[in-house]
Amino acid sequence: MNLENKVIWITGASSGIGEATVYQFAKHPVKLILSARREAELQRVATQTGLPSENILILPMDVEQYEHFPQMVQKAIKHFGQIDILYNNAGISQRSFVAETDLSVYERILKIDLLSVIALTKEVLPYMIQRKSGQIAVTSSVAGKVATPGRSGYAAAKFGLHGFFDALRAEVYHDNIGVTVVCPGYINTDISKNALSSDGTQYGKMDQNQLKGMSAEKCSEKIFKAIIENKAEVYIGGKEVMGVYLKRFLPRLLNKIILKQAPK
Repeated sequence: MNLENKVIWITGASSGIGEATVYQFAKHPVKLILSARREAELQRVATQTGLPSENILILPMDVEQYEHFPQMVQKAIKHFGQIDILYNNAGISQRSFVAETDLSVYERILKIDLLSVIALTKEVLPYMIQRKSGQIAVTSSVAGKVATPGRSGYAAAKFGLHGFFDALRAEVYHDNIGVTVVCPGYINTDISKNALSSDGTQYGKMDQNQLKGMSAEKCSEKIFKAIIENKAEVYIGGKEVMGVYLKRFLPRLLNKIILKQAPK
C-alpha cells in the first residue's frame, strides 16, 4: 500500500497501542485523524508525530456516545475529503467473575468494545464503498479467540468482533475494501489498570502478565505491517498466542490449562 497522502483515522489514539500505532503511520507522508476522550493527550500525541499541523485532525470522541458519530464522520470527510484507513482501537477490559458482576458492567463493555466499533464502521463504510477503496482494522484480542476466567464480558465483545468483521470482509471484498482483525496478547499498556471491576469501578492494578508483556512499540510495528499488507487476522504477543492454535488443534488440552486458572 502506497501511504502517501492517505488519511488514517485511529481511535484510542491517546495512549497504549493506539498512540504507538499513530507514530508508526507518522513515519510516512500521511494525514491523521486522532480520536480519544482526552483532547490534551491527543494534542501531545499530535505534536510528537512531527507531522505538519495541517496533516492532523484532532477529533475528540467518547465512543459510548455513538449517536454523535455521523457528525464526526462528516467533519472528517469535510476536512480531508476521504478516509482511507479506519483503525478501531478504542476499548476497555474487565477483571471480574460472572457471579459477582453487575449487568451494567456487561452493558458498558459491549457498548464500548463491540457496538461502538460497529457504529463507527457503518458510518465510514459508505464513503469507502463509493470510492471502491479502503481498509478497516480493529483491535480484538487473543481473548477474542480464547476466553479465560475474569474476562467473560471482554471475551464476549471480542468474540463478537470476529463474527462481525469476518462477515464484513466477505461483503466488501468486491468493493476493494480490506478488513484486518488484530489480536494482541499481553502487551505492556495500562489496559488492566483501566479495566472494569465487578461494580463498574476501575480495577486500578497492573497485571503481572501485562507488565512482562510485549512493548506497545513492538506491537504497533506488527499492527502497521498487518494493516498495510491487508492481513485478514494477526496474533501478536508471546507464548499466550499459542492458545489460539491449541484451541484449533488441541482443544481438550487448552481446556485443561484454562481450568487450572479457575477460582477456588
